[in-house]
Amino acid sequence: MDRPQAALRRKAERIDRRLEEYYGIPARWRLDPLSELILTVLSQNTSDVNSWRAFERLRDRFPNWEAVRDAPVEAVQEAIRPAGLSAQKAPRIQRILRRITEERGELSLDFLADWPVEEAKAWLRRLDGVGPKTAAIVLLFSLDKPAFPVDTHVHRVGTRLGLIPEGMSAEKAHDWMEGLVPPERYLPFHLLLIRHGREICKAQRPRCDLCPVRRECAFYRRGRISSL
Repeated sequence: MDRPQAALRRKAERIDRRLEEYYGIPARWRLDPLSELILTVLSQNTSDVNSWRAFERLRDRFPNWEAVRDAPVEAVQEAIRPAGLSAQKAPRIQRILRRITEERGELSLDFLADWPVEEAKAWLRRLDGVGPKTAAIVLLFSLDKPAFPVDTHVHRVGTRLGLIPEGMSAEKAHDWMEGLVPPERYLPFHLLLIRHGREICKAQRPRCDLCPVRRECAFYRRGRISSL
């Protein structure tokens, strides 16, 4: 895959800086990598509020991840019901926990801290239901590894701004964004793009009149030209 050109990297830097001026420095959280993985699985196709509620219920009802792994699947399903799709997510979580136990002899992903990032990504993606976004979230948020997660907000906002080429899939955009942004900005820029996608650059009705980076935005320029 071609790497982003220098001019595009400078544009990304300007957008990153302007979004941080507008929203402030993003707050971050830190869970151990296994907990982050389970939370991210729960977050698929649901809101942060519901996935966090399901995660807390899971931790309240079971003393540890071993207990979640060995519980009747119906009990896990009931605990995570607020996240939706519990009939799919409960067995998936248990399969992940069993696979980690089989391969590592214990329920921990701390060993990935010592692995090169590409090897760690590949290992995580062998787990049931773990794609590039989930793997990148675990590595970035829990292990400070240089990985850039691309979710629906990041993909939409990045494409509209012209940071991600038109037609590029979210899966391919992970590597593209890692070449576009300095590693030390992966986490804050990821969070800023998500917030911007939720508050202003909405999927159905983007609030371009409020956008602090509209002068950089390819989508906004196209809209202005088409209205002339």
